[in-house]
Amino acid sequence: MQETEHLAQYRMIIVSIFVILFTINIKSQIYPDAKVDSLVRMGIDNLLIQRYDAAKQAFKELDNKYPKLPLGKTYLVAVEIAEAYDFQDRYNAHYIEANLDTAETLAKNLLDEDDENIWNRYFMALQQGYYSYFQALEKNWLSAFSNGLNSVENFEKCLKINPNFYDSYTAIGAFKYWRSRKTEFLKWLPFLKDERESGIKNLKIAIEHETYSNYLAVNSLLWIYIDQKKDKDAIELAEKVLSKYPGSRFFMWPLARAYEEVDHIKSIEIYYKILSSYTYLKNNNRYNEILLKHIIAQQYIKMGNNNEKVLQLCNEILNTQGLSDYVKDKLEDRLERVKELKKELSTK
Repeated sequence: MQETEHLAQYRMIIVSIFVILFTINIKSQIYPDAKVDSLVRMGIDNLLIQRYDAAKQAFKELDNKYPKLPLGKTYLVAVEIAEAYDFQDRYNAHYIEANLDTAETLAKNLLDEDDENIWNRYFMALQQGYYSYFQALEKNWLSAFSNGLNSVENFEKCLKINPNFYDSYTAIGAFKYWRSRKTEFLKWLPFLKDERESGIKNLKIAIEHETYSNYLAVNSLLWIYIDQKKDKDAIELAEKVLSKYPGSRFFMWPLARAYEEVDHIKSIEIYYKILSSYTYLKNNNRYNEILLKHIIAQQYIKMGNNNEKVLQLCNEILNTQGLSDYVKDKLEDRLERVKELKKELSTK
């Protein structure tokens, strides 16, 4: 079965430490300044439910009120990347790089003042994680991997300072799993250990301790379950987190993907919900409409005797108007596959 683009892209992102992004602990690692903690929580909650303007507002306020902290600039990068990824649209590379460069300088300044302060170490780990992800987006794989390793090392240093700094388990767990998963063809090498189970264990620790990062840990574990074909486990976990964040595409995508192997009708139903969430948005570039309609068509094919519905979806895709050259280029291969599918069904 062909992977959806979101699964393939997510795997690339995880290798680049994507899942270390939005992390501050609610209970055991509350940042000492209550206002900082409040703004970060507000921004992240809005980010998870795709209220990007509200998330930016919270993080801009954080950046303005606490200019010596790298958090504001780092989280503004998070919103820029998340929104572009959500809509499969261009991101502002100059904006991202400028903010991350400044965040790195600020994090280094804080470490120079006190390199045993767990928050100072965390700020650097977070910045390096974002930079790793950005380099992966730019296809600078060596830089992405090296910065990812540096980020994980700093999260491990956080655990040396405080073994109960549970946010670290999200990054470390995801990195261990996907590094082992992507290098399993080299398992004959004596110095490469299979750390997939250890990675899963770390993610479960992060989830159990109700940090902000536990929702990233959840998202990471969802795709790991799908990768391992543990679809029922993925469904149970996704439905649990969606009870708190209903309508979050961040969790609906893996839920729909997991249902593909369990219940085609339910999978189609969820994909249609995701589709409707994009349809009337002002910044909808139609990319996801085409992607989702094609995925839905593929599900109907698996069910059999749905040629009429599939042809309707193919026609809707091929008659989509107003696509930018950027979107047309990204969808070129998919549109060709839709044309071939329509041609094949039309001859039956």
